[in-house]
Amino acid sequence: MVEAQIADLVEGSTAHTAWHLLRDQPGIGWVTAGKLLARKRPRLLPVYDQVVRCVLGRPESFWLDLHTALRADNWALHHELVALRQSADLPQSLSALRVCDVVLWMHHRTDHQKRSCIGT
Repeated sequence: MVEAQIADLVEGSTAHTAWHLLRDQPGIGWVTAGKLLARKRPRLLPVYDQVVRCVLGRPESFWLDLHTALRADNWALHHELVALRQSADLPQSLSALRVCDVVLWMHHRTDHQKRSCIGT
């Protein structure tokens, strides 16, 4: 995601169109559509589910906001996630974006299960 162009993430992009097409299928909601795309493109698209939404709220465009955060301050957040991956001795194949997903989930999962959060 950090290397993606904004055009790859905005409304009308291939990723956004795929998300809408998946979400509009019977039995597939916004979370499942997002997780399928995150699995298909682990370096481009983040996981955004009820737990992540609870932690980060409901930005107008989660993909664009995260893209901006990863690129801010000379890619500082991206470099921190890569360093965390290395210190945890995780495989290089695990993208910084997936490390971010895991950090957010592990940080809030227990609290999320104990109370009613905005993400539920």
